[in-house]
Amino acid sequence: MAFSRVLLFLSVILAALMAVASSQSIAPAPAPTSDGTSVDQAVAYILMLVALVLTYIMH
Repeated sequence: MAFSRVLLFLSVILAALMAVASSQSIAPAPAPTSDGTSVDQAVAYILMLVALVLTYIMH
C-alpha cells in the first residue's frame, strides 16, 4: 500500500515536470553580427604587447 502511494506521488511529480519542460520553447540563436573588427583589435593589442615586451627586454 505504501509503495503504491510513493509510486503515485512520483508519477504525479514526473508528469508535472514533463509538462513544464515541454511547454518551454527554445529561442533561436541570434544572427552573428561580428564583422571582424574585434578580431583585428585583438591582434593589434597582442602586437602592441609584444612590441612593449621586446622594447623592455632590449633596454
